[in-house]
Amino acid sequence: MKHCLHLKDWQANEIRAVIERAIEIKKKPADYADVLKNKTLIMLFQKGSTRTRLSFEAGMTQLGGHAIFLDQKTTQFALTDYRDEIRAVMRFGQIMMFRAKEYKNVETAASFNQIPVIDACSEKYHPCQALGDLLTMAEHSGGLDKIKKVVWLGIENNVCNTLKLACTKLGIDFYLVSPKVHEISIDKELNTMADATGHVHKTLDLKEAITGANYVHTDTWMDMEFFTDGKVLPGHKAEYDRRIELFKPYQLNAALLEKYNPDVKIMHCMPCHVGYEITSDAINHPNSVIFDQAENRMHIQKTIMLHLLGL
Repeated sequence: MKHCLHLKDWQANEIRAVIERAIEIKKKPADYADVLKNKTLIMLFQKGSTRTRLSFEAGMTQLGGHAIFLDQKTTQFALTDYRDEIRAVMRFGQIMMFRAKEYKNVETAASFNQIPVIDACSEKYHPCQALGDLLTMAEHSGGLDKIKKVVWLGIENNVCNTLKLACTKLGIDFYLVSPKVHEISIDKELNTMADATGHVHKTLDLKEAITGANYVHTDTWMDMEFFTDGKVLPGHKAEYDRRIELFKPYQLNAALLEKYNPDVKIMHCMPCHVGYEITSDAINHPNSVIFDQAENRMHIQKTIMLHLLGL
């Protein structure tokens, strides 16, 4: 059974095919309006989301199917054995997306091979974001083959992992400008696979990285767990302050583009933490494709679901 977990098992031709079909589905949505009629998507959330829920739920609706939202906090997962409960949950749908605190739970769900499982963001991977980002790049560059150089600016994390792997599998040079790796996101096997392509470049030299790049991508330096109601929790304040000091030189802003590459396109997976990893003048810059990225999450989710279901 086919799953979408980390892209380590997806070849370049499969990634290309999904991106190309997403472009087709986006252009002709009416042709796919009933393709998932009477099909159900189970959406299981262990942590909150905006774009992930919206994109999957809206996408499933546009394909003629139905999406059921499950918040683990309001279900009975805490009262029973996880393996028992997840197998029961999967009996109610034809496909499941799982936004998990820990990848091991996504992997366990997929291991039963009851229905296709999508990692919709865990601490190690975010394949839906990576594929959606490549869709956005393909649209703005006139095809995947026109993308030569992508820069990741900031913390090396789950989003970075899968974007790096997907880009390098496609022969795209991927420049990492990351003074810190988020420890919980490390996957040595994934890193080895990406490094073996010869397309991974690590540097803290902003000029070297951004000059000649097609896209520069960033993400929040902070973890959701650092905050409650928008305020930093006392137990996380020291790490919060440390990251501000460490990453501030690598903030994505308009001055950075003007200095090194006025043509580079700006990307961010959102939510944007304005004044931290990115500034308002970058978000609203003429080169920004951030909101196209957000919309394309829906188009790529539709395509991923059809791909996994063999439709």
